Amino acid sequence: MGRILDRVEACVRAIRARSDLVPEAAVVLGSGLGGFAEQLRPVAAIDYREIPGFPVSTVEGHAGRFLLGSLGGKQIAVMQGRVHYYEGYAMEDVVLPIRVLGRLGAKQVILTNAAGGIGPGLAPGDLMLLTDHIASFVPSPLIGPNEDALGTRFPDMTAVYSPLLREKAKAAAKGLGITLKEGVYLQTTGPAYETPAEVRMFARLGADAVGMSTACEAVAARHSGMEVCGISCITNLAAGLGDSPLSHGEVQTAADRAARDFTRLLLALIAAL
Repeated sequence: MGRILDRVEACVRAIRARSDLVPEAAVVLGSGLGGFAEQLRPVAAIDYREIPGFPVSTVEGHAGRFLLGSLGGKQIAVMQGRVHYYEGYAMEDVVLPIRVLGRLGAKQVILTNAAGGIGPGLAPGDLMLLTDHIASFVPSPLIGPNEDALGTRFPDMTAVYSPLLREKAKAAAKGLGITLKEGVYLQTTGPAYETPAEVRMFARLGADAVGMSTACEAVAARHSGMEVCGISCITNLAAGLGDSPLSHGEVQTAADRAARDFTRLLLALIAAL
């Protein structure tokens, strides 16, 4: 096995030592969205620091716990917080948790994030279903020797975000009376927020929302053969589109306001998987 696969398997063994639960699906919770994990009935709650070689979250609003349990009649894994490229981690580390989820058995993954709204129909508090992404502004997580046990050398990214899962998410939102917008997400490296000129460029490229995570994880998940669903919580208008300075506190406050609808939507979507 190659070095990356060795690392992934070491993490899997450490998690298996705590629980033999095989997740059917997985959820990655972004900034300010960790409260959803309270809905889970965990059989194991593992701090990232307890998993050898597992990257540790350093950002406020990311609890840094790996949870295994049942929810909506499904066996699932929940990552309560993620790591980001801007924290100084190599891209290999950033996507390591996604590969671990796949090796644990998860066939589907729901990636969530807090994002800045660019599209004209988006406002703080909106939930946006990802239809596609632009990952050209961050290094590919697939650079380097390919691990054939994880996926093919040149994976197809025509449909990164599963059309089937998108339909299930839209049906769940409709049934709950929740407005679910749709759009293209663009990932930057961060940690600085974008300039107004950059936001204008992103809009011309077709981006509806911008953030500092998710797209690289989606690429790694598809490489591993997982179905992906992405949901952004629009926590602010991107630079130059609003009147107030951008801050992480604003992101967390807006995520808190959207938490109830976000939780209801995720619960319904998981039940429909």
